[in-house]
Amino acid sequence: MQGKAKKVKVKMSPMAKREERWAWLFIAPPFLGFVLFMAYPICFALLASTSRWTGMNSLMGNLSGLRNYAEIMADPKFWKSLGTTVIYLIGIPIGMILGILIAMGLNRGIKGKRVLTTMYYVPVVSSLVAVSILWAWVFNYDYGLFNTIIKALTGRHGPNWLGDEHMVKVAMIIFMTWKGLGTSIILYLAGLQNIPRDYYEAAEIDGANGVKKFRHITLPLLSPVTFYILITSLIGGFQVFVEVQVMTTNGGTNYSAATVVYYLYDKAFNNNQLGYGCAVATILALIIFLITAFNFWGQKKWVKTID
Repeated sequence: MQGKAKKVKVKMSPMAKREERWAWLFIAPPFLGFVLFMAYPICFALLASTSRWTGMNSLMGNLSGLRNYAEIMADPKFWKSLGTTVIYLIGIPIGMILGILIAMGLNRGIKGKRVLTTMYYVPVVSSLVAVSILWAWVFNYDYGLFNTIIKALTGRHGPNWLGDEHMVKVAMIIFMTWKGLGTSIILYLAGLQNIPRDYYEAAEIDGANGVKKFRHITLPLLSPVTFYILITSLIGGFQVFVEVQVMTTNGGTNYSAATVVYYLYDKAFNNNQLGYGCAVATILALIIFLITAFNFWGQKKWVKTID
């Protein structure tokens, strides 16, 4: 019977010790940043979501269990804001379709390609508050650009874009599609330029027309780009706030334009219910996580890569 092997303690050389100290020195800043600005706020928000914390009282002395979550589930305003948020997501497929069509046009090497690409991308890098104010003027009922054009063409006054409960959703979808279109165009254009021409030449030899090449070559090979745009757009779509805050008053008529994040802001800061707001944020984070996880699970069935 063999005895247990003795553990041999390896002595580190002075150089190895010095390198280890430097390694810890480089690791420390991002690790501390994660703890201070990610891990701690998340844990604090989870704890605060189970309290009646207002920012002025004691958090630990006002713990209420899951009472905030129960009240959120029973609040019609929450469900209305969640429904409105989902409606705004209609702009995602619209933007993706327009993005791929425009990118295919730009990919043909037309004159002024760089100028057009820059023009499409300017809204993406522009201040969201500034462009929201601009579009609030565009949608203005009395002197807005849209209603001026409608009256000139039809002789009738246009709709109350931001005042009507239904039209405000249409207005927001138009604005959000315009704001994010540049990103889709740039990403799709990069994806198109990465597809080898050999695939199209082989398809042409086999007699494939433009529709078949688009369906069997372009779309499948752009699926990784589509997946990325879909994921980032969904995450961003559930976090819409500035547009509603700037372009509407109190979330629109009868709360018709309010999103989940606007609802969170309204409860946490307008009504001084910070614990309740943390509970809303937790629910929103869970919704985003589940949707993202579902998309990552399903992407194996439709996302293709170039071999």
